[in-house]
Amino acid sequence: MKGTTMTVQYTQHDAVALITLDDGKANALSPALVAATHAALDRAHHEAQAVVLAGRPGRFSAGFDLAVMTSGQDAMHALVKGGADLALRLFTFPRPLVIACTGHALAAGAVFLCAGDLRIGAAGPFKIGLNEVSIQLPLPVFALELARARLAPRWFTQAVTQARIFDPAGACEAGYLDELAAPEALLASAVQRAAALAALPDPAFRLTKDRERRAVVAHIRATLEADIALLTAPVPA
Repeated sequence: MKGTTMTVQYTQHDAVALITLDDGKANALSPALVAATHAALDRAHHEAQAVVLAGRPGRFSAGFDLAVMTSGQDAMHALVKGGADLALRLFTFPRPLVIACTGHALAAGAVFLCAGDLRIGAAGPFKIGLNEVSIQLPLPVFALELARARLAPRWFTQAVTQARIFDPAGACEAGYLDELAAPEALLASAVQRAAALAALPDPAFRLTKDRERRAVVAHIRATLEADIALLTAPVPA
């Protein structure tokens, strides 16, 4: 699936769908990228028993597209809502979801890591974390709650409120990642691990995942519109 500003590639590896985000740059989340990722997940829901979500070499995602975020309140609201909906879809996807973090993962990119069932990161000089506070943005509730669900409690305040950025090894300790792989072996490792998870019986996996996460999802859904409206409201002069 190709557009003028993004590419989402879908390939099938036996029971595993590999969805690769690659806009040729930083993999910023634009409306087009969000829509294309949903379309790929629609296909995977019908054709695969597990999914690997990967970025381009050196870049998993830099978060929301700043060009859209600064183009007006309506565009900002729509993009944050779209990103939140996609993060929740990943978090609740009924098939096992392995994320191959191919490089830098900042802001919403780091939130997406918190949505995966298994997160494998490329070893290297990469930056991973929620940098919103450091760039004068409050963290949205959906990002805060997904981070709370997956990050190690001892690192939570530093990761969220203090906007600490981690290297891949530190990201494993903090809870953004579960394990590391050499960059050249990352995708093969992720597909292999996804294939093993695909063997878990359904509906036992699906129902247990739902029960594990439903309280978090319900809270996010209940607060999402009001929180985004507050986040995207014009700042008083």
